[in-house]
Amino acid sequence: MKSKLLTASLLASALFAGLGMAPAMAQGNNNTPGIDQSQQAISARIQQGLVSGHITPSEAQALYQRDREIEAREMRYKANGSANPQERQQLRADLGALSADVERMMANNVYNAPPVAGSNTNGIDRLEYKISQRIDEGVRSGRITQREARRLQKRERAIERHEQAFKADGVVTQQERRQLRNELTALRDEVERMMRNGRG
Repeated sequence: MKSKLLTASLLASALFAGLGMAPAMAQGNNNTPGIDQSQQAISARIQQGLVSGHITPSEAQALYQRDREIEAREMRYKANGSANPQERQQLRADLGALSADVERMMANNVYNAPPVAGSNTNGIDRLEYKISQRIDEGVRSGRITQREARRLQKRERAIERHEQAFKADGVVTQQERRQLRNELTALRDEVERMMRNGRG
């Protein structure tokens, strides 16, 4: 169990490095310490969700993008020296909405952990994970929009729910694995079509 968690933790670190998802940190003149602390707590919570499998890599990428946008707005507000009360209230509202979305994902009982050796859905788990990474790549390159990514992630979640339902009795049959592969192949083909026809 410890080695599985260590592997997941190392994987998360690699994802942060590879996808440029480092948590946003406010710098310079600081009259928003509470807001900065909230940002750091949200970033840590996203990382926790990614390691645990509650948040997929593509979902984490979208959440970190929102975090960076809030950070950029905070820097604009501080350009004249400090953020005024109305601006701080807006930042707190934005962070509250982001935090609520993170917690909603954390409360989801569907897991998208990296594949574990010995699982009888190991190949399916690998394919799921590769699709998540490909969606990330599409968002970063501009070939997949945030709206398209959300739709793809919704399909990801639906397939994951099917997998969890199939696993509920302790075994995934050959027919169930075939159904999951077919659903994932259709999703992968859709992602690749967007990558070919995208705007990047």
